[in-house]
Amino acid sequence: MSDSLANLRRKIGSAGELLSVVRTMKAIAAASVSDYEKSVVALADYYKTVQLGLHVCLKQQLLHQKANAVKTTATTGKAKLITVVIFGSEQGLVGQFNNAIVDFMIEKMVTMSVKPTIWTVGERVYARLIDSDFQPSSQFVVPTSVKAIGALVTEILLQCETLQNQHPGTQFFLFYNRLTTNGLYKPTYQQLLPLDQKWQDDLIGIKWPSANLSEVVGDCLGTMRSLISEYLFVSIFRACAESLASENSSRLSSMQRADKNIAELLSALNGRFHKLRQSAIDDELFDVISGFEALNVNGH
Repeated sequence: MSDSLANLRRKIGSAGELLSVVRTMKAIAAASVSDYEKSVVALADYYKTVQLGLHVCLKQQLLHQKANAVKTTATTGKAKLITVVIFGSEQGLVGQFNNAIVDFMIEKMVTMSVKPTIWTVGERVYARLIDSDFQPSSQFVVPTSVKAIGALVTEILLQCETLQNQHPGTQFFLFYNRLTTNGLYKPTYQQLLPLDQKWQDDLIGIKWPSANLSEVVGDCLGTMRSLISEYLFVSIFRACAESLASENSSRLSSMQRADKNIAELLSALNGRFHKLRQSAIDDELFDVISGFEALNVNGH
């Protein structure tokens, strides 16, 4: 009986420690979701500003009939090489977060005429792809804070530039999970490069937010190149921030389920412990009463 009580005490102690860890992780995940969501919202305004700047540059290029200058920033035709940057997680406890984005990427890429080169961000997606038909060729570490995202984006852009110089016209795609409503996420993708005619047409079609005429002062082509650099940086930064927000939201959901399950387990263990302890007390009282009655009988 005493061994059973001791075992239950150990189980209750272990469950309590695990519950404390889970609640700490839940608090960290909740705070991280908030930080990354704020960065995405803040980035949206800057992203819109960059798009409007490119809209003005492209319209001015058309007005001055400098089509050749525009074509130097755009590539058309069939891609000779496709590179995919897929964002996942470095750690587990995120449910189907990594599987969802990997399955989505494979579904999209399997229809391509050219087998893509895969660059992974995160150990988990790398491990998920290593035994598939889409083996990764390069791996990046997932940033641990909003401030660390910039270094990752710079590293990816440098590799993109090197590959573009070696293989002009290479297509670059970003695959990542985007946070939706109620803590849910949805796999999505974006073609980052090349900056083709459709990309130009979409930007030209943006509605200017005021009735004032817009104009680029100075070197229009130089301004456009600078804005394109910002556009690429912001696009990758946003994809990474969206992925991190989704990852922490998924981890928060996992920790909430774990919290509930452990709390229920603790309640059951405590119930068993108190029942077993009461049973042990009853047995001891029964032995005392039996002994007392036996003494009375012998005394008579």
